Amino acid sequence: MNSKQLLAYSIKYEGDYTSIHKAIENNEPYVPIKEEGFYFTLCDEIYPESLKVLKNPPFVLYYRGNIELLKKECVSVIGSRNALSYAIKWTEKVVKELSKRYVIVSGMAKGIDGLAHLFAMENGSTIAVLGCGIDVIYPLCNKELYNQIKTKGLILSEYPMKTEVRKHQFVMRNRIIAGLGQSLFVMQSNLKSGSMITVNVALDCGKDITCLPFNCDQIEGEGNNFLIQQGANILTNLEELTKL
Repeated sequence: MNSKQLLAYSIKYEGDYTSIHKAIENNEPYVPIKEEGFYFTLCDEIYPESLKVLKNPPFVLYYRGNIELLKKECVSVIGSRNALSYAIKWTEKVVKELSKRYVIVSGMAKGIDGLAHLFAMENGSTIAVLGCGIDVIYPLCNKELYNQIKTKGLILSEYPMKTEVRKHQFVMRNRIIAGLGQSLFVMQSNLKSGSMITVNVALDCGKDITCLPFNCDQIEGEGNNFLIQQGANILTNLEELTKL
């Protein structure tokens, strides 16, 4: 297995992990592809050690922006697309404090994810992990955010250019978000959200989970309260963040 081989498989199968894995196992013939260099593979030195501990680490990651951010300590911040004002307020507080010392990682979705990126860029840096082609902006309303992160931060995707949006790819994206952060902050989630998938990956990697607590009658935060019940850290004040 080498970088040229992995790149060829990645482009042929549009970044699909299972297909690439089968191609590697079968030592499938490949034709080397000329690429401009905006990618790195599992074989390369820049590949983050934190992703290698995943059960299914991405074979190739495409990027736009400052790749040097991968050498810094990161914290992942995730949450609902339909964010409550309470969660937004605390996301701003948490991210502005954490971004003084860490690169903030999230998924460039509507709601909490997009806000986490914006708040991070006010004080520090951010990494956005996409669930579609590295050049595909989704949702389209985040076009300006995409361009800002490309200039001031880093955009990552295991999907090559022009790979269209597919639902399962966002599930796969979540494992990268969980892997990059040394800890994970959940700002708002329900019981059946994608955030719960990210949490499970982070737990498998032995990472700390911190959740913003919600009132019992706020169904939008049921996932957070459930995780706290199961032993996740409770976010109660900003002073706790200085101990990280």
